Amino acid sequence: MARTLGSLSVFLRARRLGAYLAADGELDPAPLLELARQRYKECHLPVLRPHPRRKLWFVRHRPGEPLTLNRFQIPEPSLRQARIRLAWALDLLLLPLVGFDADCNRLGMGGGFYDQTLAYLRDRQHWRRPLLIGLAHECQRVERLAIRPWDIPLDMVVTEARIYLPPRPLAAQDAPRIATSDLDVP
Repeated sequence: MARTLGSLSVFLRARRLGAYLAADGELDPAPLLELARQRYKECHLPVLRPHPRRKLWFVRHRPGEPLTLNRFQIPEPSLRQARIRLAWALDLLLLPLVGFDADCNRLGMGGGFYDQTLAYLRDRQHWRRPLLIGLAHECQRVERLAIRPWDIPLDMVVTEARIYLPPRPLAAQDAPRIATSDLDVP
């Protein structure tokens, strides 16, 4: 997965990358984060916001910097002297998931943190950052997920077996944010 995604132009062009620390069997983005650091990209991890309680901030993290446990016992960077970024300031965001379908719909852990954090994307027609890429094991693909009004679809899902892109919509203003050319190695 790291070799596949790490060679795509969407990854190579990104300067600020958001990711997660793997837990509970999630596909581990650590090799991809290491590749990003080797290419001098800023790597950010999610931090639970105190208010509103179902949103995330992103804080730059470097190897060896201390992590603290949040209220769910998930390690995250400390907010002390941290430069906090909102999601829209990232170029690329790697998201964990429990399940996904071939249309790049995502089933998360049920807390709604990513959907709440990225809710602004539902109303955006232009300048939609960050690009959202779900990381999953191929065995997490399901036939079809029920879509709720608050769900934020992904721009791509990458597994160890293949890359999934959403189907092309009919309306031009809803054109996919990833073109086939973005999948080519430069």
